Amino acid sequence: MHSIQQYQEFIATYLQAQHRDKEPKNLYDPIHYILGLGGKRMRPVLTLMSAEIFDTDYQKALPAALAVEVFHNFSLVHDDIMDDAPLRRGNPTVHEKWNINTGILSGDAMLILAYQYFEQYQPKIFRKLAKLFSKTALEVCEGQQWDVDFETRNDVTIPEYLKMIEYKTAVLVAAAMKMGAIIAETSKINASLIYEFGLNLGLAFQLQDDYLDAFGNPETFGKQVGGDIIENKKTYLYLKAVEFAVGAEKDKLVHLFSNQPEDSTEKINLVKELFNATGASKATQQAIQEYTFKAFETLEEMNIDADKKAMLRAFGENLMGRKV
Repeated sequence: MHSIQQYQEFIATYLQAQHRDKEPKNLYDPIHYILGLGGKRMRPVLTLMSAEIFDTDYQKALPAALAVEVFHNFSLVHDDIMDDAPLRRGNPTVHEKWNINTGILSGDAMLILAYQYFEQYQPKIFRKLAKLFSKTALEVCEGQQWDVDFETRNDVTIPEYLKMIEYKTAVLVAAAMKMGAIIAETSKINASLIYEFGLNLGLAFQLQDDYLDAFGNPETFGKQVGGDIIENKKTYLYLKAVEFAVGAEKDKLVHLFSNQPEDSTEKINLVKELFNATGASKATQQAIQEYTFKAFETLEEMNIDADKKAMLRAFGENLMGRKV
């Protein structure tokens, strides 16, 4: 087994080795640009880690790991267009640096490139990887559509929200881990359990992302703090606040989420006060903990060595311990 940092270095080296100067430049340069912005590369790291958890050399999992990373970044390019986001990882988004048409087309090409990485596997493994990938890619699109739909709805329920973040975020984390298991040709039970581990960890991760969007440190979060509040997004925090709020508090919260003032600072501060006052902040932190523990419970059922269970647990604790 290797450290997270080593896995990140393996992915960076492999990605660099794939670089080819191809024409037309306005199609491929944006792809190199977004992939070059880095980030933690959590999902491909999980593919490599999962392969080694099941006693297979991480190098066998590199093509699948890169497929996951390319797909994830494809979804970010298109999400940024839909959200009209100016920054990604502290840098201009693809559509801002080039234009919207370039962002759409380069994103489309990335989806196709992601599939091509699976062609490096034998037919039996290829079929399993491609089937899982297709299912996951479609679920991510469904999750994104629900996210868009929720922006104009005032009756979003917590189960609906949890299903949305499961599809939009958690399924890709889960699939990234299961791909490592498929490449390692471990048992179906182990492959299912590692998927469940990734799914619950992905849910905890997204809920924490929602929390940090409101209460994170603007210097280290990498995104605009309060962005969800500005966009009136019905996050878990907001839905819990609406559930717990009474009378004037509830009216105030609903009113704040029905407009977008030019100066958003006051709105962000007022909403955060309500999140704390209603107990929504505490409830969100509890939900993060519950999904993290749920992930850890699946480890006990997995047929792997104790030291490997400990490594997965340490990864989950490290991921949930981020204070940015």
